[in-house]
Amino acid sequence: MKAIVEEDELRLDGVRVFFRRVPGEGTPTVYCHGNPTNSEDWLPFLRRGGPAIAIGMPGWGRSDRPDPARFDYSMYGLSAFLERCLDAIGVELRKLVVHDWGGLALIGAQRRPPLLERLVVIDSVPLLPGYRWHWIAQLWRRRGVGELLNATTTRASLALLLRQARGDRGQMPPEFIDMIWDRWDAGTRAAILALYRHADPDRLAQAGMDLPRLECPALVVWGDRDIYLPTRFGRAYADVLPDARLEIVEGAGHWPWIEDPAVVDRVISFVA
Repeated sequence: MKAIVEEDELRLDGVRVFFRRVPGEGTPTVYCHGNPTNSEDWLPFLRRGGPAIAIGMPGWGRSDRPDPARFDYSMYGLSAFLERCLDAIGVELRKLVVHDWGGLALIGAQRRPPLLERLVVIDSVPLLPGYRWHWIAQLWRRRGVGELLNATTTRASLALLLRQARGDRGQMPPEFIDMIWDRWDAGTRAAILALYRHADPDRLAQAGMDLPRLECPALVVWGDRDIYLPTRFGRAYADVLPDARLEIVEGAGHWPWIEDPAVVDRVISFVA
């Protein structure tokens, strides 16, 4: 039987933040989405039961798109905003599941390690030395070029680009493409550019300097055919986290649970 996923929102500094939650007893699991997805990305996990929360970050999904001139879309700004959202909702102890840019939640976790009971890192942007951005991110980081790329994206071209994210380079499910395309507006495009242009490789490495402080049990899950984030960074996360084990998902790309739904079961079992 699927859990009932509730929809809610809060306002913080005048910014409306949409989030999904599943009620339940005990420590909640906080799911943190990446780019260009939103909290809908986590529905296969949320439907397995709670307590759980998936926050849609400002700029993505059904949350507001504040102007970058008055909102900090850097990884530090978004991480701090996420922590304040969780404080506003009343989340203290938490289990954390992060994917892609959801890994910015690790910045806040490093500042308050005692609040973290369990951690799952899935194909997450490396807060580690040695990473160099993939070609799409390199275009986003270039002034003018990034704006042109985003403004000229169509649903068809988005679907074509997302083929790279699959291990078999096949088409993503239509509902997955629609989840992104339906929210692909000027506000999201501006948020993407602001985030990537702040995230120099040296800043990424600096942001993860205190990862060894996260001593809770951790699971690192990585698709072995992730074209954006090579598996060596999955191994690096598993090495730097003191109590981590690594699971490589054979044949999977950047969203490994799409190609191997059993990943959902394994993540849920780990955080239970």
